[in-house]
Amino acid sequence: MNRLANQTSPYLLQHAHNPVDWYPWGDEALAKAKEENKPILVSIGYSACHWCHVMERECFEKQDIAAVMNQHFICIKVDREERPDVDAVYMDAVQAMGVKGGWPLNVFLLPDCRPFYGVTYLPPQNWVQLLRSINDAFHKHYAELVNSANGFVENMIRSESEKYGLVYTPDAFTVEELDLMFEKLKRNFDDIKGGMDRAPKFPMPSIYKFLLRYYDITQNPEALAQIELTLDRIALGGIYDHVGGGWARYSVDDEWFIPHFEKMLYDNAQLLSIYAEAYSLTLNPLYHNRISATIAWLENEMMSPEGGFYSALDADSEGIEGKFYIWTEKELKEILQEDFDWFARLYAISAGGNWEHGFNHLHLTEPVEVTAKAKGIHAADFAEQYNGALQKLAEARKQKTRPGLDDKILASWNGLLIKGLTDSYRALGEERIRELAIRCGEFISRNLVRDQRLLHSYKNGNASITGFLEDYAAVIEGYLGLYQITFDEKWISAARDLCHYSISNFYDHQEGYFHFTDSEGERLIARKKELFDNVIPSSNSVMAHNLYYLGMILDHQEYIRYADEMLSKMRKILLTDVQWVTNWAALYCLRAVPTSEIVIVGEDADHYRKDLDRFFIPNKIMLGTATISQLPLLTGRTDLNGKTAIYVCYDKMCQLPVTTVPDAIDQIASAG
Repeated sequence: MNRLANQTSPYLLQHAHNPVDWYPWGDEALAKAKEENKPILVSIGYSACHWCHVMERECFEKQDIAAVMNQHFICIKVDREERPDVDAVYMDAVQAMGVKGGWPLNVFLLPDCRPFYGVTYLPPQNWVQLLRSINDAFHKHYAELVNSANGFVENMIRSESEKYGLVYTPDAFTVEELDLMFEKLKRNFDDIKGGMDRAPKFPMPSIYKFLLRYYDITQNPEALAQIELTLDRIALGGIYDHVGGGWARYSVDDEWFIPHFEKMLYDNAQLLSIYAEAYSLTLNPLYHNRISATIAWLENEMMSPEGGFYSALDADSEGIEGKFYIWTEKELKEILQEDFDWFARLYAISAGGNWEHGFNHLHLTEPVEVTAKAKGIHAADFAEQYNGALQKLAEARKQKTRPGLDDKILASWNGLLIKGLTDSYRALGEERIRELAIRCGEFISRNLVRDQRLLHSYKNGNASITGFLEDYAAVIEGYLGLYQITFDEKWISAARDLCHYSISNFYDHQEGYFHFTDSEGERLIARKKELFDNVIPSSNSVMAHNLYYLGMILDHQEYIRYADEMLSKMRKILLTDVQWVTNWAALYCLRAVPTSEIVIVGEDADHYRKDLDRFFIPNKIMLGTATISQLPLLTGRTDLNGKTAIYVCYDKMCQLPVTTVPDAIDQIASAG
């Protein structure tokens, strides 16, 4: 066993028996590289990464290849989920080299950590050839490597404002500019299959979040059509686990048919939020079903006994990608028996397989009842038959070898899940969902908060790694969600404390954005800022939302000013290439029209809140108390002669209080 045997990361432990003399990232490895004057190989991946496993089997488990690596390099393994700071720095460098980023990410560094070359997956022969070439260049062309490394480092340390031309303008945020953003974005829509017009297809929650808010403001039917088309196909396609619930990371094709089978907590957390909002808008029962089934999967398979949630399920089992989720015709006949014939027609099951190597995967393009009627297999008790067949498959799957579980618990991804659960509770009103959200919030507060600062990762009873901006941003967002489904002010206090720490230790007052790393954390070759939204929204865009909402709730105008300045500087990118900054565009929607400030006071405050939350009102904050509160928007508010009162306010100006939810909805509608 190598040095990784003492780590807690499941990904690092997967490599603990490699003949490669792996080090974890840290002082020991970096000092050894300088002492022996050797180049450093940093190999970055994560436990659910299929091609990471392939490269391990083909290269890192081979004695002859490991001997070359050990002789010429200091080899460091990094779990990108544990150390997103290291991953971000070297991913940025590799992309500057003209290499398309991905994992496994293999980056070669000078002994002082400056990067000079990088690649992703390579087969064994190419990998060994590259290792020998790098070693040769290090000894014979060192000056050239230094020049290259200096160029990459100079690019890495340039300020984001300089690199992307980010300039503050005091101009107002307008609906007209939102229209321009939508017109730019829709050029890349796939109007047939949903999502963006590319393959592979990734769920992009921040795009859907923007479209939902843009539709709320403009009622543009094109926005709603794209939302429904995309969410329907993601809910029906093979990217969704029809048997067990939950979504895979992405579809390898443009049909949402065959997924890259790993299931990540961050995807499912965000998709819960999107489907919850979409359900509030459309009342589509398909969305309700997917929310409920995904929460059941999370509770049954991803929740720790302490209330936090694990990170991921692997794509592979028994060395085959997706084996846990795919079926041969023979298997299905044995399991389904009398239900096989109609089920096979429903899902296009065949002996040759609807995918590859004789395997079948479950995939629909229309709601199951519609497909059943079109194929002549619908009956009065079809829903019961269908659910019964899926239950048979679920029972049979319990006998299969399960994919590996990455059981570390990350503050950032759990913060995203709290938000997903609070949004789901607001849409569905089911008490068990609220209980799960609160329990997860209490897990973070109990295990990952130390002296008003966050730690990033939790495993086997121990919290470790100084928190990153993504942790603060997501946990603050989750806490704000918890306050608005409980009216328990401890969540506002906790969010305020974390926000204050973030400003003190992450905020760059000169540039107006937050660094990704804590000023008291480890210093890397560059200190990055994360601005662009991807499958996870950027930590700066989430923080800007948090500052706006906290500023509203606490009447803290400085927070709102921070948020507005951050958003204003993104205007150039928003108006030219919005698809990479759609969470910023969602914030722009909040600032282009007034936010509803809904204040509920009285003994029925929680009941009224629950009733109001059924409605699709994305641009709102909710505050309430059964008695009295010192929160600024609640100060001086009382019930009305013993009846619970609802105050609908905009820009601190309130309409006359009302005592029924329909009257409050009328006030909100008339103001809009």
